[in-house]
Amino acid sequence: MPELPEVETVRRGLEPVLKGKRIASVEQRRPNLRIPFPDDFPERLKGRVVTDLRRRAKYLLFDLDDGQVLICHLGMSGRMMIVPRGSNQPPEKHDHVELVTEDGVHVIYNDHRRFGLMTLTTTQDESTHPLLAALAPDPLESVFSPAHLSARLKGRKTPIKSALLDQRVVGGVGNIYACEALHRAGISPRRMAASVAGKRCERLVPAIVDVLKEAIEAGGSSLRDHRQTSGELGYFQHRFRVYDRENTACPTPGCKGAIGRIVQANRSTYFCAACQR
Repeated sequence: MPELPEVETVRRGLEPVLKGKRIASVEQRRPNLRIPFPDDFPERLKGRVVTDLRRRAKYLLFDLDDGQVLICHLGMSGRMMIVPRGSNQPPEKHDHVELVTEDGVHVIYNDHRRFGLMTLTTTQDESTHPLLAALAPDPLESVFSPAHLSARLKGRKTPIKSALLDQRVVGGVGNIYACEALHRAGISPRRMAASVAGKRCERLVPAIVDVLKEAIEAGGSSLRDHRQTSGELGYFQHRFRVYDRENTACPTPGCKGAIGRIVQANRSTYFCAACQR
């Protein structure tokens, strides 16, 4: 599933071609993705100007000039692709939504598993929308600090890896970047979350922030489905220290351990038992 860096990469790719642009037409090619499209979805978008593009955790938010907000989640395999004006490229099988701007740029949402979604809310109702209301601040927001994360971990009797995946604790972090950040911080994914509050958060918070920023600059991680809006792959997967590197030497200087894998909450966790405590 695309995590914060992949979604932010898509947002940055879409911003130059959508922000300030009027949507001339919308083609919706099926009635639903993970959830049904709103009634009259194309008609409600047609003619609207996109005033801003934002991201909350793993959600893309498109602000429209009439007060509507288009919410988009990429699910497991969703992609947003930009097709330049003048292209006569025929739609592919899983091109489910196509937006065309007034200057002829096509933005196509492709999702072969259809686990993504598109729905509408309003600026006024955004904070209470069921998809968004419980989301914690994400690590790129100014509020995210060791004290902030400590408060959210206090008393939690769950492994720290599982806590980081809980979007009510940290918004936007998923399996890949939780593994990578915990390794950088030298914290075992099996350690109880409550025991990370305090001093260990002083190591963990900057590790989370740094790995996310580095991944964004690399265009995200392309393991299966993620593509940038240009169609290019991300390349942060070439910098993984632990994720999907089972039985390789730990890259921590001076550590003689090897990367192992365990399963936590039905997800693979990669870590070094020698240097992560």
